[in-house]
Amino acid sequence: MFIWLALRTRTVRLYNIYLQKIRNFAMFRIPALRFINRAVVVNGQAGRFIATGAPVCNSTDGGYRPPTPMIDLEDKSLPIPEYKQKKNEPLQLQKSRLLYQSRKRGMLENGLLLSTFAAKYLAEMSPAQTKLYDQLINLPSNDWDIFYWATGVKPTPKEYDNEVMNMLKNHVKNNDREQRFMQPDLYAKAN
Repeated sequence: MFIWLALRTRTVRLYNIYLQKIRNFAMFRIPALRFINRAVVVNGQAGRFIATGAPVCNSTDGGYRPPTPMIDLEDKSLPIPEYKQKKNEPLQLQKSRLLYQSRKRGMLENGLLLSTFAAKYLAEMSPAQTKLYDQLINLPSNDWDIFYWATGVKPTPKEYDNEVMNMLKNHVKNNDREQRFMQPDLYAKAN
């Protein structure tokens, strides 16, 4: 009897703490956004909308009205900030930044390809080649473009078709049959 009463008291206490946390969170919550996965036609143009998830109840509309659209993703795409090249950046600092940016791409395929490429070639690149590599990995707004150019799925545009891109394409071919399933270490291990 005593054990049951102790467990019940503890359970009630934990439940009350849980309810208090929910109440505290509800005071500061912001209405969440959700995607509507159906196409909506407005003025003859189809688009997908982001809308707030607050249903509005009204006796005349059957109790539910769809959310009001906020942003039309197809017509008003969000602008991507342009890359500003760093001026008067020391070469070693630029190479360190490029090594980091080669590893942290946001997609695994480019992270593996560019990190192994940078580990192999970046230290020996001349300042001109380093600048070309900087432009190659930072100017295109879509990482898939870099992947498709390097693998030969899409033709490389003229502004990116240079000696560094040719080095990258040869690296992607992997003629030496290296295993590239992990990014290389940033620093050489001390023996």
